[in-house]
Amino acid sequence: MSDVRAKKHLGQHFLRDENIAAKIARSLRPAELNYQRILEIGPGMGVLTKYLLQNESCEVSVVEIDRESVTYLKEHYPQLTSRIIEGDFLRLNESQLPAAPFGVIGNFPYNISSQILFKVLEHRNAILECCGMFQKEVAERVASKPGNKTYGILSVLLQAWYNIEYLFTVHEHVFSPPPKVKSGVIRLTRNQTQQLNCDESLFVAVVKAGFNQRRKTLRNALKAYEVLPEYQDHKYFTLRAETLGVQEFVELTNMLRKR
Repeated sequence: MSDVRAKKHLGQHFLRDENIAAKIARSLRPAELNYQRILEIGPGMGVLTKYLLQNESCEVSVVEIDRESVTYLKEHYPQLTSRIIEGDFLRLNESQLPAAPFGVIGNFPYNISSQILFKVLEHRNAILECCGMFQKEVAERVASKPGNKTYGILSVLLQAWYNIEYLFTVHEHVFSPPPKVKSGVIRLTRNQTQQLNCDESLFVAVVKAGFNQRRKTLRNALKAYEVLPEYQDHKYFTLRAETLGVQEFVELTNMLRKR
């Protein structure tokens, strides 16, 4: 079978640089973090897969929505056939995922990259590590620290549960077809947090509300919530969302209640 045709509606940009592919595959650390199962999202023609399969101590599974890519993978990586999940990662239920704990990796489609990260977050107690390539802007946003303009909702929600590192930048010319933007490779490592010591659903809502009106002070951005009387004059309400870290958002959440 010849090479798979890149499909625009699936956001496919096939990585052609073997050195970069090997470097991304090596960014996972299963031995160090003590897990033996890896799930690759959107393997395409297997440019990462071939390097993942070199680690014989790990069981590699892949999830691929493109039928042409599935056919290609079965032909070129027959040892993988029983561990190819043909479908949409965003629609997988827990029984279709590898047994916990496991790591996730991929050259992620730009058009659903944020949704992939929210899915990782949903399964945070099973996914110890996630490494992958995103649009550079998204990668920078996820890894950004408080006080930066790129710091936002994804930054806070992911950093609550994962330590995040921006590893390296990848230029457009190493893909076929080349995307119109640069890419960034990041690594998420599950931290020790088991609970946030606040109402976690309210925490998510407060973070989203704060950044949805990021130019306003938190007092104005959070008018939909009632501030508990003892916190009316707290300094957090004079600040903007981009200045608060995870722990400060936890504290802020405990100062509020739904109206």
